[in-house]
Amino acid sequence: MEVLLYIAAIIAAVAFAVLVIFLAMTLKASTRTLNNVANTLEGLEKQMQGITTETTELLHKTNTLAEDINQKTAKLEGVFDGIKGIGETVQDFNQSLRRFSTNVSRAASENEDKASQAVTWGAALFDLIKKKK
Repeated sequence: MEVLLYIAAIIAAVAFAVLVIFLAMTLKASTRTLNNVANTLEGLEKQMQGITTETTELLHKTNTLAEDINQKTAKLEGVFDGIKGIGETVQDFNQSLRRFSTNVSRAASENEDKASQAVTWGAALFDLIKKKK
């Protein structure tokens, strides 16, 4: 019976040794995995720093571009005001020409008889001058 007790103790010791060996292998594999994860996170951290730097630079460039656009827009407002003034001047000039044309047409229609007499007298005068030459 003692022999069975020794055999049971040896079996328990071997089982414990196998358990320890498998546990050691599992822990070793876990260590490798955790090291890989740590390396990946370090690389990710470096990439994030690069992205943060680039994002900051992009933000500064965007702000500079926005300021430039605002300045140019302010300058263009003066140009558009000038163009508006030119348009109003041309419109006023067109209205003046219309009034002048209307006045000339009215005066011509009112003095139609006088104008035809003046043309007749002018033609007669030219005929006399031609005959004298």
